[in-house]
Amino acid sequence: MKKVKLLMMVPFALCVFMMAACGNAGNNENTVVEIDTMGMVDESLVQDMHNSQNSLDYGGTYKGTIPCADCEGIKTSVQLMDGDAFVMKTEYLGKGDGKEYEEKGTFVWDSTGQIITLNNAEGTLCKYFVGENTLTELDMEGNRIEGPLADKYVLRKD
Repeated sequence: MKKVKLLMMVPFALCVFMMAACGNAGNNENTVVEIDTMGMVDESLVQDMHNSQNSLDYGGTYKGTIPCADCEGIKTSVQLMDGDAFVMKTEYLGKGDGKEYEEKGTFVWDSTGQIITLNNAEGTLCKYFVGENTLTELDMEGNRIEGPLADKYVLRKD
């Protein structure tokens, strides 16, 4: 009877091993999956490879008004397009002539696939955490902005 149970577990273990190996296609990292004597996978060792870059429909236009030190706010629009291109439009509210500024360039993903950096010909403009239908502005080190105005740094998809 024990031989029958063991023989039934071998195909299951082999199937789990093959699925784990196929899931790493194109991935240079080695993932180790341990299977205990009962043929069960230790799920704490299986990595979730989903991230904003490969799981979200992040293309589109995001809008919001972010805080400003010397004006009423900065009306901001960021459009993420195919080919990792972007257009960012900003307008300083309650200051100047109400002129809208436009920046164009490309964005790059960080190694986690969660954060994008907007770059134009002059250099880095800003960083955003990409969430479900949101872009959250980060500081230049890639950290979330904290404090009472933290929720004001979120742009929402149109």
